Amino acid sequence: MTLTDPDRLLPAEPAQRAIARQLYDRVADLPIISPHGHCDPRWFAENTRFPDPAALFVVPDHYVFRMLVSQGVRLEELGVPRTDGGAVEADPRVIWRRFAEHYHLFRGTPSAMWLDHSFEHVFGLTERLTADTADAYYDHIDAKLGEAGFLPRALFERFNLEVLATTEGALDDLKWHKQIADSGWSGRVVTTYRPDAVVDPEFEGFAENLETFGALTGEDTTTWEGYLAAHRLRRQFFKAHGATASDHGHPTARTENLSQPEAAALYQKVRSGDCTAEEADAFRGQMLTEMARMSQDDGLTMQIHAGSRRNHSAQVFAGFGRDKGFDIPGRTDWVGALKPMLDVVGMDRDLCIILFTLDETVYGRELAPLAGAYPALKLGPPWWFFDSPEGIKRFRETTTETCGFYNTAGFNDDTRAFCSIPARHDVSRRSDCAYLAGLVATGRLRLEDAHEVAHDLTYRLAKDAYRL
Repeated sequence: MTLTDPDRLLPAEPAQRAIARQLYDRVADLPIISPHGHCDPRWFAENTRFPDPAALFVVPDHYVFRMLVSQGVRLEELGVPRTDGGAVEADPRVIWRRFAEHYHLFRGTPSAMWLDHSFEHVFGLTERLTADTADAYYDHIDAKLGEAGFLPRALFERFNLEVLATTEGALDDLKWHKQIADSGWSGRVVTTYRPDAVVDPEFEGFAENLETFGALTGEDTTTWEGYLAAHRLRRQFFKAHGATASDHGHPTARTENLSQPEAAALYQKVRSGDCTAEEADAFRGQMLTEMARMSQDDGLTMQIHAGSRRNHSAQVFAGFGRDKGFDIPGRTDWVGALKPMLDVVGMDRDLCIILFTLDETVYGRELAPLAGAYPALKLGPPWWFFDSPEGIKRFRETTTETCGFYNTAGFNDDTRAFCSIPARHDVSRRSDCAYLAGLVATGRLRLEDAHEVAHDLTYRLAKDAYRL
């Protein structure tokens, strides 16, 4: 018995399935390039065992707990920490049983595919997870976590990870990355510069963050010039710890190209806290253009994750903080919003700006035409709700005819759930091979070209886009 079908996601039609299987077999075992994600670098710095099955699979994974919350399970019952330090379920076995009792909720979702892949291929479990098998699952996984082969670095190597990028805020001291570098371990774990806390005037503690930013860099962040200089220094600090990219999570794709006096005046307004929501959005937009200019200087690939209405539930945000499953897609304008920045940097062929959206309606109308014209732009893979078999298929069908394969940036898993990384990349490889098989079967792509494209989508495009 197995949990996963060996031909999962490949076409049902026999001739296309044979082509897809041939393509997949050539890329299935390629190293994993994971250029954007949210795993904790501390795991690899300390290399101690993961605490328990619940801490590995449930508590950190917003894909998992948001589904349970949607069916009435409270975050406290799943051990998700409260911001006020209030009581939450502390018994990992109880959390695991609760998860197992509700596992049927994931039927038909990519989460089920990722989880089943992890259970079978990482832990050797082939019986379905149910309320009846919950304790046997827990005991088996818990015992494995105590073995040397299941420590974080051992799993990193077993997963065939060539590089793993984490994401840290601009104020992070990167001590875990330094500890990894000093340890002599050969695994490549790099950081990513995420400056939201000192770029978004609506980020909690923004004024205090700016003071800390100045103290860290020795720059006078009470002035516009000093503030920009602080960013340049922190970006260099991140580069020294392996960073090849920055990441920007903005509610809109708005960019601005204000004159320096106008930008300085706007900065003083947002720094004082006396700004409107419109002015805060304009400042975020100006900073995307400033960050693009800095990328021209220091070579960091720039990622823009726009269109997520983050922390949609005020109650969950107040009780549990950010990134708790309530980031919801919203309509996003890209053509008009990006124009100020693109007028400045869009034709720079040495710059790489990767665009991610949660608004699928814009792929064909806006994003693929933009990436198919501007040398500086690449399309990021489907993200958050859409890094799924159907999402990947829709992405390829909607964008390929306009911008081709080589104006996209391969795949990234964007995950906090470490054991799901090989599963997510496997889904991407299978989905892309299924799409390519359709092109071959209908005479739109030669088989030898399909093999090359499959390799590039799996490995080379991400490596090139992120300068890895």
